[in-house]
Amino acid sequence: MNPRTRVKICGITRPEDGVAAARLGVDAIGLVFYAKSPRAVDIKTAQTVCAALPGFVSVVSLFLNPDAEWVDEVLAEVPVDLLQFHGNESAEFCRSFSRPYIKALGMSNADIATQVVPYHDARGVLLDSHATGEAGGTGQSFDWNTIPQDFRRRIILAGGLNPDNIAAAIQQVRPYAVDLSSGVESAPGIKDVARMTRLMNEVKRVDCEVL
Repeated sequence: MNPRTRVKICGITRPEDGVAAARLGVDAIGLVFYAKSPRAVDIKTAQTVCAALPGFVSVVSLFLNPDAEWVDEVLAEVPVDLLQFHGNESAEFCRSFSRPYIKALGMSNADIATQVVPYHDARGVLLDSHATGEAGGTGQSFDWNTIPQDFRRRIILAGGLNPDNIAAAIQQVRPYAVDLSSGVESAPGIKDVARMTRLMNEVKRVDCEVL
């Protein structure tokens, strides 16, 4: 039987969406602390979402080129398990908070094998369709064939994933995890329970296939 694909639902803005995702079996939820995103949350909202979650669901806080003071403020007020950096943050900056972190790398104009080297201590490398240093959540996918074969089991795959293509993505790439946001929404920041249910059913179905 194939290894289980981990699932993260990012851009949670409402406690009920976080609870619904958890009930469906997601491994992690993402909170966006980037003010220009339509899925951005403030600290009070983030606290409310986290308070509603059951145990064993990881909370990931997403930043894009933040000031260190903003990251410190979030860490002081929100029970964060992992940091996720989506901008041009250096490896030194990412590890300066003494917390596990994920580094997102844009695939539209980048050599992943070269980009990933400085982030050797990252808990995960997230590949998205956006250009390097730009925000994700575009709903656009990229050519999965550009991911080196020997790198695929180490990555978190993102970018344009939805319940209709998640099976093909997992079958082709076999990533460690997948990360979805707009693909399971009815509107930016509003998660659709029916779409999340379809997503999780598809992930479980594919994971149970025999090679």
